[in-house]
Amino acid sequence: MPILAIESATTVSSVAVAAEDRLLAEVTMQLKRPQSEVLLEHLEMAMQVAQCQKKDLTAIAVDIGPGSFTGLRIGLATAKMMAYALKLPLIAVDIATVLAYYCCLPEVDTATFIDAQKGNVYFAITGFENGKVQHKLPLRVLALEEAWAICENWGHPLVYTGDIAQKKGAKFPAGGNLAQPHLIMPRAANVAFAAWEKWRQGEIADVMNVEPLYIRRSEAEELWERKQQNV
Repeated sequence: MPILAIESATTVSSVAVAAEDRLLAEVTMQLKRPQSEVLLEHLEMAMQVAQCQKKDLTAIAVDIGPGSFTGLRIGLATAKMMAYALKLPLIAVDIATVLAYYCCLPEVDTATFIDAQKGNVYFAITGFENGKVQHKLPLRVLALEEAWAICENWGHPLVYTGDIAQKKGAKFPAGGNLAQPHLIMPRAANVAFAAWEKWRQGEIADVMNVEPLYIRRSEAEELWERKQQNV
């Protein structure tokens, strides 16, 4: 029985249906359209292509970030609604784990660069050992130059992924290589297969209490705090 996976943490809108050993269907788009306009349509398309009914699903999986605050809220709200309505387990996957599934080689690590605004990035380095993701440098917020410095001194081959790697790839340090265009951004297929591993480990999220992994506060929250300090 397959897992339905949702990816909405960046400008990519993606939905996948996957069995434990194969991808059944995936609908992925990176265009300048809000997640609120396309995500439900992609859900319907992926289910139709996979010839899958809601009653056939094992679980719902979702990328909880960090990433776009709006995209994360839309994706997680959709996943929670489906999991609750269908009485299915919900599996939450962070974006560094999602991107790590593009490079499953034990001798190569994945560096995640996701836009955190104002010259900062959500940064992590992951690797694969014994078929499992290893968080060698857990997710954190750094200035882009700080993240680059870590990569330059990492001492191990790296693959650069994420929206900042996509935007600024030509400027990235020579210590690693850019992922190929179809592998540089997060996609729902990776969410699904990462979720299958979590399912086997019994890592199920609490539908009522799981929240997006923001790491930092939104710009609106920071602006409100500054206004309060000036009152």
